[in-house]
Amino acid sequence: MGRKSGMKGSFKERRQKWKEESERIAQAQKRVAEANKMTDPFQELSMGAFQKFDRNDISINIEAKRVADLDEETLQWCIDLTKVNMQDIYEMSEGGWSDRAKREEMTHESVWYLIARNQQGQRKALVHFRFDMDYEVEVVYCYEIQLVKEVQKKGLGKFLMQILELFAFKTGMKKVMCTVFSHNTGSMAFFKKIKYVVDETQPDPLMDGEVDYEILSKPIKPAPPARMPTATRAADAVPTLVPAAS
Repeated sequence: MGRKSGMKGSFKERRQKWKEESERIAQAQKRVAEANKMTDPFQELSMGAFQKFDRNDISINIEAKRVADLDEETLQWCIDLTKVNMQDIYEMSEGGWSDRAKREEMTHESVWYLIARNQQGQRKALVHFRFDMDYEVEVVYCYEIQLVKEVQKKGLGKFLMQILELFAFKTGMKKVMCTVFSHNTGSMAFFKKIKYVVDETQPDPLMDGEVDYEILSKPIKPAPPARMPTATRAADAVPTLVPAAS
């Protein structure tokens, strides 16, 4: 009888854990769906002040758009810049470069873009990202961050990633993620410098075999408990980010 009772209790515990996990996943999926309903994250998340980057001799305006709302010329520019910057890196990898595969990836209906332009309206940088589920966790996934040469190493890339981190914080995502080729030393150094670490979903070489990439992430801390005043919670929990204006 004692053993039977113990088994019953164990079953109840497992069932309760399964129920809690199912509810957590449902809530995570709901947060992702709500994030993807936005039309202008900067305005809807009260982040208009972060649409301007004015440092290190460059002055940039930034907008966020769904791929469906992006004009064809700008979309083609995004694809072309990614090819210019990344084709050689891809060709050093096992999978190589495919124009068709990259276009399909960058035009998928779930894609969002940050587009950065100078004061003359010339496009200078892009971020391809998505609000998505990764292993049943709600995340902002950065697929591409590409800058033209003249605006590299001026702090703009870091600022664009911080915007993604703030998007994640304000929409309740758990982390910001990206995948970087191991041989892309420049990108690897960039992400490590801004505190991205190897994610728990990185394949285990002993179990899964060697891979030529690393899955990186940065956890996004939720707001502190509700007993604190709302303004204080937001100020304490939000990623360190201030408008980049001189």
